[in-house]
Amino acid sequence: MFLKTQPLHFIIFNESTETSAKRNQIKEITPRKNEAKRFDIFFSEPKMSSSSSLKTVRQLQVASPVPADIDIANSVEPFHISEIAKDLNLSPKHYDLYGKYKAKVLLSVIDELKGSDDGYYVVVGGITPTPLGEGKSTTTVGLCQALGAFQDKKVVTCLRQPSQGPTFGIKGGAAGGGYSQVIPMDEFNLHLTGDIHAITAANNLLAAAIDTRIFHEATQSDKALMNRLCPPNKEGKRSFNDIMFRRLTKLGISKTSPEDLTPEEVKKFARLDIDPDSITWRRVMDINDRFLRKITIGQGPDEKGMVRETAFDISVASEIMAVLALTTSLADMRERLGKMVIGNSKAGDPVTADDLGVGGALTVLMKDAINPTLMQTLEGTPVLVHAGPFANIAHGNSSIVADKIALKLVGPGGFVVTEAGFGADIGTEKFMNIKCRYSGLTPQCAIIVATIRALKMHGGGPDVVAGKPLNNAYVTENVALVEAGCINLAKHISNTKAYGVNVVVAVNKFSTDSEAELNAVRNSALAAGAYDAVICTHHAHGGKGAVDLGIAVQRACENVTQPLKFLYPLDFSIKEKIEAIARSYGASGVEYSEQAEKQIEMYSKQGFSGLPICMAKTQYSFSHNASEKGAPTGFVLPIRDVRASIGAGFIYPLVGTMSTMPGLPTRPCFYDIDLDTSTGRVIGLS
Repeated sequence: MFLKTQPLHFIIFNESTETSAKRNQIKEITPRKNEAKRFDIFFSEPKMSSSSSLKTVRQLQVASPVPADIDIANSVEPFHISEIAKDLNLSPKHYDLYGKYKAKVLLSVIDELKGSDDGYYVVVGGITPTPLGEGKSTTTVGLCQALGAFQDKKVVTCLRQPSQGPTFGIKGGAAGGGYSQVIPMDEFNLHLTGDIHAITAANNLLAAAIDTRIFHEATQSDKALMNRLCPPNKEGKRSFNDIMFRRLTKLGISKTSPEDLTPEEVKKFARLDIDPDSITWRRVMDINDRFLRKITIGQGPDEKGMVRETAFDISVASEIMAVLALTTSLADMRERLGKMVIGNSKAGDPVTADDLGVGGALTVLMKDAINPTLMQTLEGTPVLVHAGPFANIAHGNSSIVADKIALKLVGPGGFVVTEAGFGADIGTEKFMNIKCRYSGLTPQCAIIVATIRALKMHGGGPDVVAGKPLNNAYVTENVALVEAGCINLAKHISNTKAYGVNVVVAVNKFSTDSEAELNAVRNSALAAGAYDAVICTHHAHGGKGAVDLGIAVQRACENVTQPLKFLYPLDFSIKEKIEAIARSYGASGVEYSEQAEKQIEMYSKQGFSGLPICMAKTQYSFSHNASEKGAPTGFVLPIRDVRASIGAGFIYPLVGTMSTMPGLPTRPCFYDIDLDTSTGRVIGLS
């Protein structure tokens, strides 16, 4: 069993690098023979620094072999979240408690610190991953534990909230892993503070409003519609409510009383005349369910034959999730939610949430979700968890407001480390071209996470299949296979450097990796132009295993020399922007389906061509073909369809056959998940 760690108070003092290195060496204690469930215990001590203030730190115990993630998480008693807030100089007026270990940080913090300087901004991406993942979240957390607990830097980790789809499906949770985790792990991976549930409710309210409006318009006259939309008050007078003036303004009607509208104006105002075939808004749920990918609604006897085909998406694919992630304030979120386009009228005009009268109600459902959730790592460093869009079917980054709050809280010399989903071709590209465009923030360093396992796959190794044992090629030394796979790493380095940031490669070391293989990766990374390349063991050793990475990142941030550069200007046409991104993948051209051509023409006519592009593409290859490993070139990228998230603020082309509702495998993760009814603790969560 594990000994629970306890909060310790240390007086922080200066020490030499040599002394620090000696004192931080890992010490092994051999367990007594025949003692059940014992592990070799390693003790890692937080580094003392030049600060003279009293600082609360956690002395982390690590075991070998590394136990299950949930067992590690349950072995540590978290600090009360108010202690974490205090380290960030947050007082109780700045946050709302959600139990003992979570708190919602209020947006008023941004206003209070408006004049303060920001800290360093670091984004963590990765090479093209295997289906097992290469540890970006783990690296993000491990780096922050190193910076905060060992290098005495003010640091905040900014992560996305995990979807319950992968948690119960095939990938598992996203709290990090091993000794680099966010805790409490079960709360992080499950309901957290209810943000995804709020998004689900808001999304489905809008979906219900769409079909209900079509139903009522089909069964009522113009006059009856108007009378019900603007019912008389007790004095018999009719009036518009506030949200209706948004539609009146859009229609160019300046009148302020329903009685003053002409019959033609009544028709224009009361009838949205939604074309059912144009509706892009779908219902959502936060569970993988392949049988909801195509459904028929309206089959009840009271719906009077108004049947149509639609589908469910997973909640994190909802545009409302993207709105939450890209919004900059409560007022901005209100405007974005109202501008969301759900389809077109039969005349071809876009129909918005505000046209349906629901924009304000959506904002009310989302008013608490806009505040990031404060949590902590195993070593007591602060974490802001907020938003959770997938990177393959959305823009794949945590929220702008969380990053902005964090950058002010850490201040000059501090670090904010945020993760971008999947490979750098997807997550980091969207971080730069979408998130940074809307936030106005500039990163100084981009990390690319790599593993020997993934590089061997890209070098021609056998398929890596989740749930199946790794082929022997992945657990025995093969330097030539690793070197061949480094073509994928080199392409990611080249693409990321083009944004003007310093690139640091973090190699997650596995126990089966050889020194020769690791050296091959480091040499290849440096030859490809990386600022530095570091071998990391934070999964096994916590922050101690990422100290070298922390030092490299600090140097990279301090020595950045170029401004942020975008991949394309916004005044490019939709096609020009798509093609610029396709070239960054290695494509020689782009092929558009008839449907894609039609949508591009429509969005351009509607005035949306100035938005950035969010490619919906497989995460398993630079190309559209998941089986094309390495760094393929000369392929033609097929654009099957083009859709728009106008409220969020991007156009998203669908590359190949991308699904927005994942399915469950034969043996989902839920087989392992249960509750210890004697303690109330979750077990088996990965």
